[in-house]
Amino acid sequence: MPHTTQPVPDGATFSPEPVTLDALDRQLLDIIQTAFPLTPRPYADLGTMVGISEQEAFERIRSLRQRHIIRRLGANFQSSKLGFVSTLCAAKVDDDKMDAFVAAVNACPGVTHNYLREHRYNIWFTCIGPSREDVQHTLDQITARTGVPILNLPATRLFKIRVDFRMKDGK
Repeated sequence: MPHTTQPVPDGATFSPEPVTLDALDRQLLDIIQTAFPLTPRPYADLGTMVGISEQEAFERIRSLRQRHIIRRLGANFQSSKLGFVSTLCAAKVDDDKMDAFVAAVNACPGVTHNYLREHRYNIWFTCIGPSREDVQHTLDQITARTGVPILNLPATRLFKIRVDFRMKDGK
């Protein structure tokens, strides 16, 4: 893949090579996907859940992030319940404009799920904002900066798919 559409920490590049995880790493990954402790000392709680110290739990999670097994650790909000709207966006981006377009899209705080696809519309992302007008303004600014028109595809019906990658069984 010649370009990445997500910022990659520490200048690393994506590698499709499988990684080896031990049983504790797998347990930790299972827990943090759906039940990260929202407590003053979450790593102490994680450690207690899997039988290790707070420090070891913290170091293991840090290692998983450094090895890019964990891409992001943070909350997901239901934007509509907060009064926000979201839209799916698509763009046809030529290779010579790809880096500038990706940088402009990724600089917007309301942009999520930004991916390169093998399709004539080769960049797909979502944009969230306080109103349809605010979202359209963001998309218009990206187009003005890059010269790339963006297809705005607001949802007419919401389908929420939950994806958890079960790790414990080693599959």
